[in-house]
Amino acid sequence: MMDPTDLTRRTMLTLGSVGAVGGALTLAGCTTDAPEGSSSPTASPSPTLTEEPQADPSAAPDAPPVGEDVAALADVPVGGSIDATINGQPALIAQPAAGQVVAFSAVCTHQQCVVAAAGSEFDCPCHGSKFDAATGDVINGPALAALSPIAVSVSGDRIVATA
Repeated sequence: MMDPTDLTRRTMLTLGSVGAVGGALTLAGCTTDAPEGSSSPTASPSPTLTEEPQADPSAAPDAPPVGEDVAALADVPVGGSIDATINGQPALIAQPAAGQVVAFSAVCTHQQCVVAAAGSEFDCPCHGSKFDAATGDVINGPALAALSPIAVSVSGDRIVATA
């Protein structure tokens, strides 16, 4: 009988169909470890990672803005709001707390008039609806639904649309 360390995997698989002894040899033939002092033609070294994963470049404080540039963060007062345009549509940007920005469609949910930024509120000039600048929720109507949110974030010193 042959020495099991000299058998190839193909031979081991062929012998493995013979029975229990063959099954044991099959399992022995599946190992990639070669006996000391010999080399196995079927064994290959497993790749190792030598580099650290790279950080997301958009997370760097001096990285260029990612997304549509909307406004400078400094242009929006803390606790206040500004009128803007996002994707060619009227929008409202607010900074409820330092560094936290939110944006909403400036189209009133009542009769689609363009709503204006007014500090901590957004005011509709057509029928007097008022919206909370931090949440877009209706403060008083006739509008019944909140303004539609728009995804924005801060990238460096800029506010960018992220969707």
